[in-house]
Amino acid sequence: MRRAIELAARGLGHTSPNPVVGCVVLDAAGRTAGEGWHRRAGGPHAEIHALRAAGERARGGTAVVTLEPCDHTGRTGPCAQALIDAGIARVVYAVSDPNPTATGGALTLAEAGIDVEGGLLADEAAAGNEAWLTAVLRGRPFVLWKYAATLDGRIAAADGTSRWISSPESRADAHRLRAAADAVIVGSGTARADDPQLGVRIAGLADDEITPPLRVVVDSGADAVKPGARVLDGTAPTLIAVAEDADAGHLEGLAPIVRLPRAPQGRGLSLPALLQALYDRDVRSVLLEGGPTLAGAFLAAGAVDKVVGYLAPALLGAGPAVLGDAGITTITQALRLDVTDTARLGPDLRITAVPVRTARPEEN
Repeated sequence: MRRAIELAARGLGHTSPNPVVGCVVLDAAGRTAGEGWHRRAGGPHAEIHALRAAGERARGGTAVVTLEPCDHTGRTGPCAQALIDAGIARVVYAVSDPNPTATGGALTLAEAGIDVEGGLLADEAAAGNEAWLTAVLRGRPFVLWKYAATLDGRIAAADGTSRWISSPESRADAHRLRAAADAVIVGSGTARADDPQLGVRIAGLADDEITPPLRVVVDSGADAVKPGARVLDGTAPTLIAVAEDADAGHLEGLAPIVRLPRAPQGRGLSLPALLQALYDRDVRSVLLEGGPTLAGAFLAAGAVDKVVGYLAPALLGAGPAVLGDAGITTITQALRLDVTDTARLGPDLRITAVPVRTARPEEN
């Protein structure tokens, strides 16, 4: 199963709106006969790749898969039936499929006389599929907030300069997060100050080996993105979110525009509406890179599922803080986090944490 989980990870950034799935087929003697993973949406599922690799050796064998085999026909046929047709005698899966249109594969397999076992390394497999599981269960994209700051919580100096707070190692790791996301979001402040390109660069991979995320600029007043902005360079899809009443005529033809209602308190756009618009565009995972104002709004809306902070061993003393107003006025309202991982990246410390109030996706 751990090998299947490793295989599933190869699909990150390529399979949305489908999950990442890995499969290992063992022959009747318990030897590996075939391996596979879901490589792209609309393509064969992991079980199909593994069964093709195994051939006749699959008959009487075991399929080990990270997600319950599907039992429906979409752009591909049901994997449960493919396993039955291949003569598989036993299926072991990690996580039950929560998608109501695809679930039921375990029952179909059992009714066909196949020995079925679920729950093996479920937590590890679910962690690798956290974005898709969250999107299915909550009906909105999974949101990961990423930031880089000094040890005293500053994202720029008093004069606004910020390049580079984090190390090359941290910046390379951040590009890995971008590559795994369906969309990356910044706000109007970041668009004005940094003119970010929001592309993905990973050493050793050519551009055609990377599926670039949708670049989303939350530009409520339609006044931050100008002709010639780097997010309009054509290297990746771009979406500009503006208020319903904004004058956005100058943006027509530059990039697709989505008009959204303003937030009830007047703080930018309605984030539930933004996330719904992205979900409707098959976005299942979001990397939030916006500045402190947008990050504060997402936290205030309870729409942050994971936080990754890159802390550089430097002090600035003044300058913008990493987080703006999140609707927290007293210490008892502090959003407590559960640290799930720490790592050294060059001189920096990367901290990964999830809100304590947020249950794991498979437990909701």
